Amino acid sequence: MKIREIKILRGPNYWSIRRPKLIQMTLDLEEMEQRPTNTIDGFPERLQTLMPSLYEHRCSEGKPGGFFIRVKDGTWMGHVIEHIALELQTLAGMDCGFGRTRGTGKEGEYFVVFDYMEEDAGVYTAKAAVRIAEALIDAQPYNLDEDIQRLREIREDTRLGPSTGSIVEEAVKRDIPFIRLNKQSLVQLGYGVHQKRIRATIASTTSTIAVDIAGDKEETKNLLDAAQIPVPKGTVIRSEEGLKDAVERYGYPLVIKPIDGNHGKGNTTNITTYEQALKAFEAAKQYSRSVIVEKFITGFDFRVLVINYKFICAALRTPASVIGDGEHTIQWLIDETNKDPRRGYGHEKVLTQITIDQFTQKMLDEKGYTLETIPSKKELVLLKPTANLSTGGTSTDVTDEVHPVNIFMAERIARIIGLDICGIDIMAPDLKRPVTENGGAILEVNAAPGFRMHVEPSEGIARNAAEPVIDMLFPKGATGRIPIIAITGTNGKTTTTRLTAHICKAAGKKVGYTTSDGVYIQNQLMMKGDCTGPVSARFVLSDPTVDFAVLESARGGLLKSGLAFDKCDVAIVTNVTADHMGLAGINTLEQMARVKSVVPETVRKGGFAILNADDDLVYKMKDNLDCNVAFFSMDENNPRIKKHCAEGGFGAVYENGYITILKGTWKIRVMKVNDIPITFDGKAIHNIMNTLPAVLAAYMFRDISIEDIRTGLTTFVPSPALTPGRLNMFEFKKCKFLVDFAHNPAGLELLGNFVSKMDGSPKVGIISGTGDRRDEDIRELGSLSAKYFDEIIIRCDKNLRGRTAEEIVNLLVEGINEAKTKEIPFEIIYNEQDAILHAYNNAKPGSLITIMCDVVSEALDFIKGLKAKEDAE
Repeated sequence: MKIREIKILRGPNYWSIRRPKLIQMTLDLEEMEQRPTNTIDGFPERLQTLMPSLYEHRCSEGKPGGFFIRVKDGTWMGHVIEHIALELQTLAGMDCGFGRTRGTGKEGEYFVVFDYMEEDAGVYTAKAAVRIAEALIDAQPYNLDEDIQRLREIREDTRLGPSTGSIVEEAVKRDIPFIRLNKQSLVQLGYGVHQKRIRATIASTTSTIAVDIAGDKEETKNLLDAAQIPVPKGTVIRSEEGLKDAVERYGYPLVIKPIDGNHGKGNTTNITTYEQALKAFEAAKQYSRSVIVEKFITGFDFRVLVINYKFICAALRTPASVIGDGEHTIQWLIDETNKDPRRGYGHEKVLTQITIDQFTQKMLDEKGYTLETIPSKKELVLLKPTANLSTGGTSTDVTDEVHPVNIFMAERIARIIGLDICGIDIMAPDLKRPVTENGGAILEVNAAPGFRMHVEPSEGIARNAAEPVIDMLFPKGATGRIPIIAITGTNGKTTTTRLTAHICKAAGKKVGYTTSDGVYIQNQLMMKGDCTGPVSARFVLSDPTVDFAVLESARGGLLKSGLAFDKCDVAIVTNVTADHMGLAGINTLEQMARVKSVVPETVRKGGFAILNADDDLVYKMKDNLDCNVAFFSMDENNPRIKKHCAEGGFGAVYENGYITILKGTWKIRVMKVNDIPITFDGKAIHNIMNTLPAVLAAYMFRDISIEDIRTGLTTFVPSPALTPGRLNMFEFKKCKFLVDFAHNPAGLELLGNFVSKMDGSPKVGIISGTGDRRDEDIRELGSLSAKYFDEIIIRCDKNLRGRTAEEIVNLLVEGINEAKTKEIPFEIIYNEQDAILHAYNNAKPGSLITIMCDVVSEALDFIKGLKAKEDAE
C-alpha cells in the first residue's frame, strides 16, 4: 500500500460541514485491492488482539462489535485503516469518531477520511494506521504503545493549553469565531475590526505595564506593601554578602526565589539552615541576577482569581505528594498514586502524573530520603517545591469559603497592579478569616494565571473561569463577527466578487475581499495571485481594519483544506459547469456541485443563500440548506423564481432591460442594464448574469440602500484596475485587443457571445488549453474557437499541468477541425507574449484580437507596454 497524499482539512469541507477538522488521505491499496480482510489468514484475530477496543466501533452494522463483523465477512483495507486511525487517537486521549472511506475513481485508490483533534497528531495517525495494517497483514509484531505515547507527546506539544483552550471553548459556545495565530497560545477571537486577542490568559485588554509589574516580584511587593496589603518581609540580593545580611535580618525559615521567575522555577521554600540558603541562592541565580530573600510564611497555598477586577474563584493548591503507609517505598506510593484514572499525561486529564525530576530528588535529599525509603504511616512526603498542577499537584475549590474582606482585598490588589486577569498567590492558614488577622500574606501576583485548577479542580465545584473573560472581551452578547459574503461557482466568481465588494465599499464599508487575482484590503492590493482559498480568506478575517468581507471561494481551496470560516451571512453560487473535472476525485458534475454546495451550507440560519435558478444543479442546492434562499435568473418568467416570489421570497431578474429585485410580488427596478458599465450596453450577457447576484447580496443588508447599489453599479467601470483580465479592451491604431481570463468551455462560450456582438473584423482569437482538463474539454475549446473567430493563434500556458505542449495543441486542432464550417487559418506560437506580439504586428486594420490570457497581470502589462510604445511614436 502507498500513501499518495495527505490533506489537512481545517474548515467546512466536501465531507462534512459540522466536522471541519478532517484528515483526507489518498491511499493506493495496490495489490491489497484484490485481498479483502476475509482472505488474509488470521487478520481478523490479530487485529482484535492488538486493538480489542475496536469492539466499540458499531460500523454499518449499528451495534457493538459491528466493525469486527465487517472485518470477518470481508472488507477492504482502506476501511480498516480508517477505523484504526480513529481508535489510535482515542487511545491517546483524543476521542475521534467520524470517518469515511470512498473510492477516488481510480481502481484501488481510496480517500480515507477521519477526524482529528490536533493536526500533527492526525497526520502522524494516518501514517501509523497504514504501518499497523501492514504489520497485521504480514503477521509481524507491532508496538502500539509507542504510537500512543508519541501521539500524546504530539498532542501536548501542539494543543492549546488548558487555560487558553477553556477561553476558546467558551468563545465557541457563544458563536464567537477564533483563529489560532501561531503554534503557541496566541489566538484571535472574532473577525476584522471586532477581534480581540489572547495569549494564554493575557488578553489584548491587559495592561503591559501591569504585566511588567507582576513580573517583577520586588516591585509588586513594594506596591502592595505601600497600599497596606500584607506581604512577607524580605529584600533583594545579588551576592553572598547580601544573603548573609538577609539571613541575619529575617531569620529562618526563609524563601529564596528569582526576582522575575515563573512557574516556581528556581524557588526554594522553608529554608532552615545557611547551607540550604546558599544552595537556594545558587539555584535562583540560574534564572535571574537579582534574587528575593523573604520570610517563609507558614500555612497553605491558595490561588485567588480576579477577572475584570471582580473576584471569581479561589483554590487550595497542594504540591505533588504521597502519604506513607509504613509498608511501601516512596517509589511504590508514587506508582500507586499515578494509577488514579484522573491522572494522565500532560494536560489530558484533571490531574497530571507525578514524575521524578531534579526537584523531587532535591527534596528527598534534604530529608535524607531516597525513592526506596519507606515513610511512616500517614507521613506526608512532598515531592515538588510548588503546587503547580502540571507537576502533579492537586487543587481544591474553596470559592465559597473566602471571607468578604479577602474578596475586597483581592479585587483591590488587581486594581493596584492594574491586571484585568489576575492570579493572586496567598499563603495563609485559611481564607475563611481575613488574611490581615490570621498571619497570612500575599506571596505573588500573576499575569497569565492558569485556569486549570479552577476549571478542573481535584475536589470541589468546577468554576467556569473562562466565562468572565469572554464577558469582558465581548460584552452584551457581541459575537465579534463581521458580515461575510462568500461567492463560489464555476464562472463569473471573480467579477461577481469584485462588483459586490465595490457596491459595499460605496455604502461606506471597509471591505476586505479575495479574488483569483489577489487579496485587497479597502481596494489596496495586499497579495498577488490566485487568492481564492482559505489562507487568503483568513488573511482578510484577521485584518483589524476590515468590517466587511467578500470572499471568492473556489473549488481548489475547498478540496485542499476546506473553508476558512465556519459560517457566512450570504453565499452566492453563480453556476456549475464542466471545469476541473477528473481532478481530486471529482469526476462528475454532480460531485462538482457537491463541492460548491459547501459554501451555501455554511450560511447562518438568518442569512441568505443566493442561487442561480437557471442552473439545475445550483437550484437543487436549496434542498439541503438551513437558511433563507433567494434566486436570480436571466428570465423574469422563470417558473422557479415566480413560484418562490409568489410565496414571499426574494429574487433578482433581468427584466425589460432592467436589473430588478423581486420582493415577494413587488418589483424594485434598480438600474437599466445599458447604464451599467460592465455590461457594455447590454452586450456582455455574462456580466448581466454576474450583476444580478451581486445586487441581490448587497440588498440583503439593511444598511446598504438601493442608492448605494446604484452608485456602486455606475462607478464599477471595466478596466485592468477594477476588473483585471475580465473584458479589458485596449484601442490601438490598427486594431483592438480584448483580454479575458476565459479558461473553460462555458467561459469561452460567454466570451464568444460577447465578441460576436462587437464591431471589428476579422475577429482573431489567441487561445490555449489547460493541461489538467479532460481531452473533451480541451477539444471543446477548439470547437468554440472555430465558431466565434475568423483566425486563430494557438499558444500554451506557462504551466502545462501534466501534459506536453504538443498534446494540448493537437487536441485544440482536433476541436477546430471538427467544428469549422469554413477554412479557418491558424498558427501555433507557444509563448504567450510572442503570440500577442505576432497578432499585433500582423493585425489587419479594424480587427478585434481576443486573448484568453494565462497569467493575467503579465498579459496586461505586456499589452500596456505595446500601447505605451505606440502612443509614444
